[in-house]
Amino acid sequence: MPETVDTSISPKRSLEILSQREVEQLRITSESNLYPLFRQCVLAILQSGSSSDSAKAMLDAYKDFDIEIVQQDRGIRLNLKNAPAAAFVDEEMIASSREMIFSALRDIVYSESERYNKRVDLNSGAGITDYVFHLLRNARALRASEEPRLVVCWGGHSINTPEYDYTKDVGHELGLRKLNICTGCGPGAMKGPMKGATIAHAKQRIAEGRYLGLTEPGIIAAEAPNPIVNELVILPDIEKRLEAFVRVGHGIVVFAGGAGTAEEILYLLGILLHPDNRELPFPMILTGPESSAEYFQQMHEFIGLTLGFEAQQRYKIIIGDSVKAAREMAEGISEVKQFRVERADAFHFNWALTIDEEFQYPFEPTHENMASLALHEDMPKHILAANLRRAFSGIVAGNVKDQGVRLIEQFGPYEINGDPAIMEPLDKLLRSFVKQQRMKLPGTEYVPCYVIKP
Repeated sequence: MPETVDTSISPKRSLEILSQREVEQLRITSESNLYPLFRQCVLAILQSGSSSDSAKAMLDAYKDFDIEIVQQDRGIRLNLKNAPAAAFVDEEMIASSREMIFSALRDIVYSESERYNKRVDLNSGAGITDYVFHLLRNARALRASEEPRLVVCWGGHSINTPEYDYTKDVGHELGLRKLNICTGCGPGAMKGPMKGATIAHAKQRIAEGRYLGLTEPGIIAAEAPNPIVNELVILPDIEKRLEAFVRVGHGIVVFAGGAGTAEEILYLLGILLHPDNRELPFPMILTGPESSAEYFQQMHEFIGLTLGFEAQQRYKIIIGDSVKAAREMAEGISEVKQFRVERADAFHFNWALTIDEEFQYPFEPTHENMASLALHEDMPKHILAANLRRAFSGIVAGNVKDQGVRLIEQFGPYEINGDPAIMEPLDKLLRSFVKQQRMKLPGTEYVPCYVIKP
């Protein structure tokens, strides 16, 4: 049995009060799914730094973990029973863990409250964008007074040591240029840039550098927040998480990764391929050490074969040069600033970016939905990108998300069908991910959760 601790904690700054109805909603009841959702997020936060990427294994290891939410005159208190001992030092919870727990409570309560009071329209693209805006604003992640300087960094959570070290180098160079970092908040390529930037910010005497982490309940258990994150926001699902990235970020750096990173690349390319966005500047740099060159070449070839030459022109590939990658990003963000100044657009939220509803509605990776994805070469490229994104989202779910893993155990692998011109490059890319151990943590045997059927 893992070592555990019983404790009681109260918020310091991330959350002050809850209504009685909100507290009741979070209690253990058969009618509410909020408590298990909150419990899973808290358990993941308490296991920050864990080497496991299995949500199912984490939940199974701490079946006795429990949270009692107590409403008090002066606020709230959480009584935690059988909490992972790794989150404590001399029986006192680490400050970053406590802060992130109440950030999770804040986001889950606010998201549910907005839906309960019918203040959101989740049946239209504009309504979903407005919802994302309000979630970010409630979390105080939108800073209208700041100039563009937020760089989103994507990449794998189980990358090798040279790739991880390179992410730190790039983060350091970005930080020296006084840029802030936003990632998916987990380990690997999500932690490295933040770690590098902390040193650079210290050198530049930047006392309040931003290390913004955006996640969602389905993936937080597999990618627990790293302790450098000083702003955590939990979005309701992967689609709103991805939209939050591109709405608040001023440029995106992509490091090596696996299916999740491919999903992110396809999401952004699909948006940038929309006719309304062709003139909109949005710097996108794919970069890694020399040892990652093959990975990026394979991604580049896949994009060319499926989405075409135009998609390849929306990013730059920079290998083995962290200084150049950071300099190119800084120059790209300067263009973003000029573009928005000329059009009187907001710096803190990219309202001008058109996101097709195909990218916004949640995709549930059931076996039926995966098998019925339309993957045809004669489709509009931005719609094809949306469906390829969904395919990779399903693979991520089958690899690491608790519900997806259980579906695969029950019904076998997903079937993915489409035109040979799409399926053959997809199969080749996925095989390369497996060969390079990019689908699971190194040292673990990977059993594919999918079957490609052209």
